[in-house]
Amino acid sequence: MFKILLAEDDQVMREYLARALERAGYHVSAVDRGTAAVPLLEREPFDLLLTDIVMPEMDGIELAQRAGEIAPDLRVMFITGFAAVTLKAGKTVPQARILSKPFHLRELVAEVDRMFEGEKLPAGN
Repeated sequence: MFKILLAEDDQVMREYLARALERAGYHVSAVDRGTAAVPLLEREPFDLLLTDIVMPEMDGIELAQRAGEIAPDLRVMFITGFAAVTLKAGKTVPQARILSKPFHLRELVAEVDRMFEGEKLPAGN
């Protein structure tokens, strides 16, 4: 099972996203801010960082940069409702995917599925 670290400060959105991804067969660890995600990244391997861009304390772009230092092969997908922030994210972390709000949960799951297309499940899962 692929492991996703979800960082989203909005509790309702975080719960909806986590539930949708878990129903699709992913293991999800969810946190409410970037600073809470860093210790998890340091302790255990993840296959995808799914992060909102605009969050308090540490935004998603900073989190993705820090995650890249900890786990260089970690895939990153940003979710955001701000067009200007999308441009900054694309320049700062060019290999990341960006999903703009509003989106349907099916779109999110389909986009995550595409990121893992053709890959075997990680060993031990």
